[in-house]
Amino acid sequence: MQPLLSDLAQNRPGDAVRRKIQELQPNPVLRLINRWVPGSEIRSWSAGLTGELITARRLDKLKRHGWFTLHAIQWPSGADIDHLAIGPAGVFAINSKRHRGKTVWYGDTTITVNGSVTRHIAISQSEARRTSRALSRRSGVDVPVRPVISVVHAAKLTVKSANPPVLVLEVEHLDRVLSGFSPRLLPEQVARIYEVARDARTWSG
Repeated sequence: MQPLLSDLAQNRPGDAVRRKIQELQPNPVLRLINRWVPGSEIRSWSAGLTGELITARRLDKLKRHGWFTLHAIQWPSGADIDHLAIGPAGVFAINSKRHRGKTVWYGDTTITVNGSVTRHIAISQSEARRTSRALSRRSGVDVPVRPVISVVHAAKLTVKSANPPVLVLEVEHLDRVLSGFSPRLLPEQVARIYEVARDARTWSG
């Protein structure tokens, strides 16, 4: 298993998922085989890894607009923030969800996938609140964090709410939407929050 890094800017997208896959199957040959076994846990985690990599590539496009991104920020519990985007429009905790070929519907409070209710919204909101508390505590100022769900490879995404509590976007539109929001932070504020966020000690409590 790779050691956790103190400078989270060195994290690769999907590192937390890679660690999980290695824990499930330490043997690299069997790990590769299990990625193709229908219904296997490793196959499911591998699909999630693909979604995180695709989301990260889209977020990379924000850099030219003055944004910073971090990936695989791990909490002491073992849970992690897939992606954190910090830029002129604020701070966004982004959860990547790959639903290949499925129909995703988002009302005011719930996401369904092929008609089945998920906990995506509640989990994203909780994650954003926890992220805000950690950044605010460490930086000494209030740092609001908006939750985002990046939907990858869905056959169709329908968003019914005009002002949803969680921003749910097809991954192809992620960078355009985030960079299109009105600026809320000055460049020095963006830089300060990024420095706090990349420090592993921020997330240790």
